[in-house]
Amino acid sequence: MRWISPTRTWPRRSKRSTGSRPRSPLGNQVVLFWLCLAAGCSRPGIPLPGEERYRPTAEEYSIMTYNLKAFGYEDRDGDGQRDDPKPREEVQAVVDLIAAASPDVLAIQEIGGADMLEQLRYSLRDRGVEYKDAEFIERGGYQKNIALLSRFPIISRQSHLDDTYKLGDVELPVARGIIDVTMQVTPAYRLRVMVAHLKSKVYHPLGQTEMRRSEARILGKHVRRALRRNPRLNLAVVGDFNDYHSSSPLRLIRGREKKPHLLDLRPQDFVGDVWTHFEAAFDLYQRIDYILVSRGLFAELVREKTHVVRSPLTARASDHRPLIAVFRRKDLPPRE
Repeated sequence: MRWISPTRTWPRRSKRSTGSRPRSPLGNQVVLFWLCLAAGCSRPGIPLPGEERYRPTAEEYSIMTYNLKAFGYEDRDGDGQRDDPKPREEVQAVVDLIAAASPDVLAIQEIGGADMLEQLRYSLRDRGVEYKDAEFIERGGYQKNIALLSRFPIISRQSHLDDTYKLGDVELPVARGIIDVTMQVTPAYRLRVMVAHLKSKVYHPLGQTEMRRSEARILGKHVRRALRRNPRLNLAVVGDFNDYHSSSPLRLIRGREKKPHLLDLRPQDFVGDVWTHFEAAFDLYQRIDYILVSRGLFAELVREKTHVVRSPLTARASDHRPLIAVFRRKDLPPRE
């Protein structure tokens, strides 16, 4: 079976023989799926119902952060081989949601390899949403990587690939790395974005909580270093931090309690809900995805357009909901 796009084909990983009965081909269904996208089952760049109010004007720009839930090859059929791509109905929902919002900067968590990132870019381009620049951290054969797509040129790349920490006698890396780029939004306005996906709450013998706390401490260190160099820096720190607002990892990222380095935008949807993740196994709605901003960037925030996407498509696309923040394209005096 192959991933098929109107502009490009995407090979599926071939299966090794397991002695089991071969599955029937699904190629025709995939062809119909991609033809449906190309034909405009959802029109390019058209907001979802209720989303039009959030559209940035020509003097504004938007940032979206979104955990796509395993947009890569996984063992989805229980045969022991990680060679099954994300189901096409989930892919379509992801593309629909992103294309409808059409963010200027898109921070992605849980993307597969470079082929999957290119698949997403081409699918969005087919819908009229094109990103000229990108930053991608791939960890070997890891299928839950982070990426950033931008309509604005990236003028500085300082992503962090070599950070480590120690738990006892064991030295560990920050598993997914930290994206850190600066974009030229206008000739007079720059934006710096850090993207992270911290250790999940899945059990680890070394202690998943301490691992997440250690990764957060390193992320906070990069934040403080950047703001020491430029206290009025337009900085957004976004992603899936896998913990709650009051947790020690979030406090380590934000900084001192009385006057934190970063402010939590705490976006909500149009009915007032702020949850960003649904954990079906525990029937639990929680807020673990964040857009944190420096005081310099907070001055440009357009609060009424900053939100969590509420749509029936979100449950089909991922176990996370996208967060979107909108800002003005010019430096304003910091707010107290």
